[in-house]
Amino acid sequence: MSLSDLTIPRRRGRRREDSRLADHVDRLGEEHPPIPLGGVDYTMQKPGLLAERFGPVLAYMTRVELEVERNVLELNIMLPDPPEVDRHFYADVWMPQETRHGQILDKLQDLLGVEPHEPNLDEVSFSLKLLGALGKVPGVQDISRMLYYLTGLATERSAVLAYNRFHAGLVDLGERAIAATVVAPIRRQEPGHFAYYQMASQQLWDQLSGWQKWLTRGLRKRTFEVVGAYNKLQVTQFGDVMDKLKMSDGGEAELRKYAEQVGRAEHDLLWAHRRGLKVPDYVFKSLKRSAVLAAERKGDVWPAPQPS
Repeated sequence: MSLSDLTIPRRRGRRREDSRLADHVDRLGEEHPPIPLGGVDYTMQKPGLLAERFGPVLAYMTRVELEVERNVLELNIMLPDPPEVDRHFYADVWMPQETRHGQILDKLQDLLGVEPHEPNLDEVSFSLKLLGALGKVPGVQDISRMLYYLTGLATERSAVLAYNRFHAGLVDLGERAIAATVVAPIRRQEPGHFAYYQMASQQLWDQLSGWQKWLTRGLRKRTFEVVGAYNKLQVTQFGDVMDKLKMSDGGEAELRKYAEQVGRAEHDLLWAHRRGLKVPDYVFKSLKRSAVLAAERKGDVWPAPQPS
């Protein structure tokens, strides 16, 4: 059997995978266009209580959604020659959807008088610029792509969990218009993004060599961040979000369950060979740091002592 006999079926397999990804992106664009602004109902029953209960959540979510403009700039830098399907996904489908999410949430926080978190729309970190420069070295850009997909998996999973809790909290407050026309449509679009990262990451992981997988695991372990947090203040603010959404008030046991949900996809991809490992420990440690910092800022300890 010649080398060409081996490579031709493999290339055909890759083309089929690329076609699946492209079809998925096309469906996302057709079935989930940016949410129409005219369909949003900002009617509120108790705006003061809503701002008190969920102001930190709304401010954090708004900033993260608006920062997709910078995220796309970062991708253009760190991936100098990405597959066309990636570029089509993040530039033509993901960015318009997420930008609209940010616009809708921004108007809501303005109506509530919530102090906004200033978004970073154009400042790209040195580390990402370095990755982009190294991306011209054979094999390195595939590692950058893998890190991009892994970040996307954790980000979208975190978003779905947070929007689910936010939606339930709004319903409990009687804020059904906001729940139905703001949060529900946003929440509905996130799983499609997660599915893209899941398919793309599995396809690429199967193509990576041993050294690329080894380096990806090491870099992911050292660079994992909670979604949208790039400095200590934002890590603390994410802790506030977890507190308001009651994701961290049950102590370490509850936080580990949350970490398992956030990190399950990359565990199954990167760490399946580690028997008995339920979740990469760096995911739990990052979430715990956020919870501790948020409690310390309020003068408390985390986890709060349980009444006897």
